[in-house]
Amino acid sequence: MAPGLDYYRSSEPKESPVVQVISVDRSSSESSTTASESSDCLTLSPERPLRPGVYYNPRLDPKNFLDGPLSHDPATRLRQMLARPGIVIAPGICDGISARCALEAGFDCLYQSGAATTASRLGMPDLAIATLNDFVQSAQMVCGLSPTTPVIADADTGFGGTAMVARTVYQYARAGVAAMHIEDQVQTKRCGHLMGKQVVSREEFVTRIRAAVIARDSIPGGSNFVIIGRTDSAQVLGMDEAITRLQLAADAGADVCFIEGVKTSELLTKTVEALKPKPVLVNVISGGLTPSFTCKEAELYGAKIIIFSLVSCVAAVHGIRAAMRSLKKTGTDFSSAQGMDPKAFFEVMGLHDVVELDARAGGKAFELV
Repeated sequence: MAPGLDYYRSSEPKESPVVQVISVDRSSSESSTTASESSDCLTLSPERPLRPGVYYNPRLDPKNFLDGPLSHDPATRLRQMLARPGIVIAPGICDGISARCALEAGFDCLYQSGAATTASRLGMPDLAIATLNDFVQSAQMVCGLSPTTPVIADADTGFGGTAMVARTVYQYARAGVAAMHIEDQVQTKRCGHLMGKQVVSREEFVTRIRAAVIARDSIPGGSNFVIIGRTDSAQVLGMDEAITRLQLAADAGADVCFIEGVKTSELLTKTVEALKPKPVLVNVISGGLTPSFTCKEAELYGAKIIIFSLVSCVAAVHGIRAAMRSLKKTGTDFSSAQGMDPKAFFEVMGLHDVVELDARAGGKAFELV
C-alpha cells in the first residue's frame, strides 16, 4: 500500500462495506420471520426498501441519533440535527471574521464554501484553483473557533482519485469538520452556478462516494463523519439523471444528497420524494440557478439542509468596496467604521474569552486591555 494510506488498511475483505439485504414482502409473515433470523438483515424502511448490495451501517442509523442531549462531537451533533425535526441552516462563511459573525448571530451550523475559500485565501474565482491544503487549513481555523459547532465543508471532486478522496476524508475529519460534500464534476470543475459544467460518468461518481465511505469507516474508534453526495448533472444531463445519480450515491453510502442548481420548487420537491428517506441539501445563492428560497420555504419543500454559500463573501465585497471608495473619496475611514473602535472589533473576535483564559491561568498580561 502506498505510503500514508496504510491508515485505511483493513483486515476485513476488500469488498465495499455493505450489508446484503434480503428483500422482504411485508405482507408475508413467513418472509419477515426469515429475514429477522438472518444476522445480515435489518428492518427495512417501508419508504425506500434496501436492496442487495446497498450500503448500511447500523451504527449510523438515524434512529440512533433521535434521543439524548446534543453531542459535543460536531459530526455526531450534525447527525442528531439531521435525525430530529427542523431544517438545518448553514450560512456560508469565508474566513474567521465571517465565522465569528455567524456564531454571534446564533447559527448552530456553518458551511465552508469552496468558492468562498478560494476567494478569501487566494483572491481567485471558483475554477478548481484551490487545493486540499487550502481547504484543510481554512477548516482547521474555522472548526477551532467553536469546536462543537458542526461545519459542513466543500470538498470539490475529492482533489483526485480514490486515494485522494480517502485522504481528504481523513484530513477533514482530523481538522474537526462534521461533514463534507463530494461532487461529480470533472477535475477542472467550476462553481455549480456557472455555465459550461462537465460531469464524470455515474460509475466514477459512485467510486468517489464509495472511497469516502470506506475512508470514514476506517477511522479508528468509529467516526460519525457525514458524507454528502452532490451532483451537478442537472444542468448537463437533466433532472432525471441527477436524481438517478443521487440514488446511486445514497446506495453507495452517502448520508445526505445534494442537488445543485435545482431550478424550481417543484423539482426540489420531486427530488426529495425520490430520495426519501435520505436527507436532501439545497444550496441558495442570490442570482444563481436556484430560486432564493427562504429557510421556511425550503423546509416546506422537504429539504433538510439549506446552505447560503456566498452570503458572507458577497456582503464582504459590498461592505469593503463601500469602505474603500469612501476612504478614497474622503481621505478618512471615520464614516465606514460606524463607531466601531479597535476593542469593539476584537470583542467580536473573542477578546473576552482570551482575557478570561489568561486570568484563570494566573496570567496578568491582559489585566488592562
